[in-house]
Amino acid sequence: MYRPISKPEKGEFPPYTIKYIKLLPDDGLVLNYLESNFHAVKSKVLHLPEKLLFFRYDEDKWTIREILVHIIDDERIYGYRALRFARNDKTILPGFEQDAYAINSKANERSIVDIMEEYDYVRKSTISLFKNLPEEAFVRSGIADGRQASVRALVYHIAGHELHHLNIIKEKYLNNYGQ
Repeated sequence: MYRPISKPEKGEFPPYTIKYIKLLPDDGLVLNYLESNFHAVKSKVLHLPEKLLFFRYDEDKWTIREILVHIIDDERIYGYRALRFARNDKTILPGFEQDAYAINSKANERSIVDIMEEYDYVRKSTISLFKNLPEEAFVRSGIADGRQASVRALVYHIAGHELHHLNIIKEKYLNNYGQ
């Protein structure tokens, strides 16, 4: 069991992130969820048929491989933001264009095993970062993509963003394939 990190309060995160943050319980166990949710994703996708990993439920939607690499990219970026803010760095950070990242990731050219290995490394790094931050760092904040966020809001974003995409995979991909 990891240290508890209380949920961010209103004003600590951009309004659009509430859809991610509200997916997590109010018990402070966000690091535990990061670990268990990774294992849930891994057990779900490693056994999917290859055809499903390339499925798009609409022509402009990502494949499961692209979604997974998007989660990894997002986690890296939000973890980096958290590190900067936790260290009291006041530099205003840029945003990123998720669709350009997805296209340029070439996720569909990679094996699912390779993607999950990278996901595992990134997740362990994320948990280690937040596990070892001093307590006062969690309420520090900064500006990224023109929006203010606290360090604890960023870890909740990472965990909730993953759950959001896991729900999409279940609803739009697995249900369409009877999985």
